[in-house]
Amino acid sequence: MTGSLLLVAGGLVLLALGGELLVRGAVGMAARLGISPLLAGLTIVGFGTSTPELATSVQAALAGSPGIAVGNVVGSNIANILFILGLSAVILPLSVNPASFQRDSLALGGSALLCTGAVLTGVIGPAIGVALIASLVGYLWWAYKSESAAPCPEGARHEHEAEDRPVPPNTGPVVLGSMIIAGLAAAILGAGWLVEGAVVLAGAAGVSESVIGLTVVAVGTSLPELIACIVAVLRKHEDVALGNVVGSNIYNLLGILGTTAVITPIEVPAEIAAFDIWVMLGVTALLLMQLRSGWKLSRIEGALLVALYVGYSLFLAMR
Repeated sequence: MTGSLLLVAGGLVLLALGGELLVRGAVGMAARLGISPLLAGLTIVGFGTSTPELATSVQAALAGSPGIAVGNVVGSNIANILFILGLSAVILPLSVNPASFQRDSLALGGSALLCTGAVLTGVIGPAIGVALIASLVGYLWWAYKSESAAPCPEGARHEHEAEDRPVPPNTGPVVLGSMIIAGLAAAILGAGWLVEGAVVLAGAAGVSESVIGLTVVAVGTSLPELIACIVAVLRKHEDVALGNVVGSNIYNLLGILGTTAVITPIEVPAEIAAFDIWVMLGVTALLLMQLRSGWKLSRIEGALLVALYVGYSLFLAMR
């Protein structure tokens, strides 16, 4: 048991470090290549911060642990909304710009529906994976074209996301390339440790791999989002906190699940299809309704989200 806990802890540390190295190296390389901060924020930052979820889900699926692979995606989205965004709102009420949130709210709701449909098929194969990835590419194209056409708060936020991960201006391409390679290697190794430790923990605790994937693995791979959101609200950048969660959830549902399914078909555990995917769809709908009612997530609403996550976690522990 101690060895498994150390594997999980070490895996989470490597995932966090790897994701950060990858993002900083890639953003620096993009700047050297003349790629705009807007495009870098939309694609490189979004992909890089989702690297822990991607590496974990792919390795879990290849290792024959679909409960961890699917549970990681579904559980991360539930944790992002209920725990991370709820806690952020408790610290600082989150205001929403209606004009800038219209597109992303449609994308978030649509991706949740697509993911639910994929899960209900029972086996998420390459064809569904390609469809999910194509939907993500379509969203990124839509976002880039709409934000580059005219100045808007969302465009500025994506630029700030890239600018918040600077590297020294004299850093050469060799060093930046090494950062990218090291980040990928750390994420892959960390994911392997996390999956191995999580499988053993599930057996020792007498719970299913799905429960471990929905809780320990999901929250662990969402730590970068948690840290980013807390830092954002402490700096009173509530738009960045909200954007981090919405963007991460879209990437998880379309990019992470889609890429994993293209690499290897995923057999969806019956318990996730019967209950947890509906929880994810429900909390997504709840968030969209909360944000559209007054365009603000208050402290009371944030506390409600956190309380719901505590209740959901307790239910999983007893399942």
